[in-house]
Amino acid sequence: MADIRALAAIRPRKGLEARIAALPYDVYNTEEAREIVNREPLSFLRIDRAETSFPREEEAGCYEDRVYQAARNMLWEGIERGDFMQEDKACYYLYGLTMGERTQTGIVACASIDDYLTNVIKKHENTREDKEIDRICHVDVCEAQTGPIFLAFRSNEGLRGIIRDVRGEEPLYDFTSEDGIRHQVWRIDDDARIEAVRKAFSGMNSIYIADGHHRCASAVKVGLKRREANPSFTGEEEFNYFLSVLFPDDELMIMDYNRVVKDLNGLTEEEFLDRVRERFTVTKQGKTPYSPRRKGTFGMYLDGIWYELCAGEELFSKDPVKNLDVSILQDYLLAPILSINDPKVDRRIDFVGGIRGLGELERRADTDMKAAFSMYPTLIEELFAVADAGALMPPKSTWFEPKLRSGLFIHSIKQELLP
Repeated sequence: MADIRALAAIRPRKGLEARIAALPYDVYNTEEAREIVNREPLSFLRIDRAETSFPREEEAGCYEDRVYQAARNMLWEGIERGDFMQEDKACYYLYGLTMGERTQTGIVACASIDDYLTNVIKKHENTREDKEIDRICHVDVCEAQTGPIFLAFRSNEGLRGIIRDVRGEEPLYDFTSEDGIRHQVWRIDDDARIEAVRKAFSGMNSIYIADGHHRCASAVKVGLKRREANPSFTGEEEFNYFLSVLFPDDELMIMDYNRVVKDLNGLTEEEFLDRVRERFTVTKQGKTPYSPRRKGTFGMYLDGIWYELCAGEELFSKDPVKNLDVSILQDYLLAPILSINDPKVDRRIDFVGGIRGLGELERRADTDMKAAFSMYPTLIEELFAVADAGALMPPKSTWFEPKLRSGLFIHSIKQELLP
């Protein structure tokens, strides 16, 4: 039974939302973040990547205590200055993102750390300790969760009706970001609707982390740390919950996450193709970029030519991880033929998000790499199946677009609300 509750969000003052909203902190390196903050001083990156507030010559590292303290100061000074405001009651919100002709609408809420600990909220990725520690420090020092976790649930008729009705009302925010994504926000503050949303989620046994595993793990660990420091906690304190946006599965799109490799492991092109034909049906496609049209097929770009690779039936598995296309390519081509046994650490392989297009695969294979593989996107049902099995996806299995913006919603974990 999922505990998804409303929150009294801290959010941008009307008119500043487009200037404040920023892509997630881990999309940029320090120099890229610095450039954006210089161009737009209100960008939330100045808080999420607070090392940008220090002069270059000071070489402030993103993991330094003074950087986390600077983030806290800028956040709460911005709130006191009036760049942000806080709702006077706990609400849910709708967050709609439109990319091209496709719109996805999620419910902004707070999810329970206990649901994470008891596997009601299910994960499909491992996390790295160094990345966890960074966000633990950021959240703990700021006393606020500043980046929402991207969660998914199996579509629910009751919630679908509420989303449809609320979307027909006037939005709080409606702006288009520089990358062409339209962002719209609505507030759900009617008590009957709030209860209907809460009740609909309480009937769900499983909710899934789509993106944001590190932010989620960090928020949970901050909550556990505060429980330890407050042994008389009731479970109702804000630190027991983390900021999330929950999307119905039928509105989500996972894009392809493609692969490029550095060499053919000492094989000639003909030797390599012969080895590939032992497991796949290989069909020459010519110079036109090839994007797989169904599961179990792959595009391969080699020496200016595209090929279609079709996996034989014997390569499919009832195991939800081994049956993923990324696993089939890894287990039957990358590892046995190219000796790329651990793609997490092997420098002979790189990954290219589908948002970059097939032209980027050609460019890489024609310059610093040797061959490229275009993938059929992982299905959301496959992600659910892996998480339900308590298993983990291989590295770089999913690429979600569009990305949620940070700074539109902030969840304070201070013990008291703002005055």
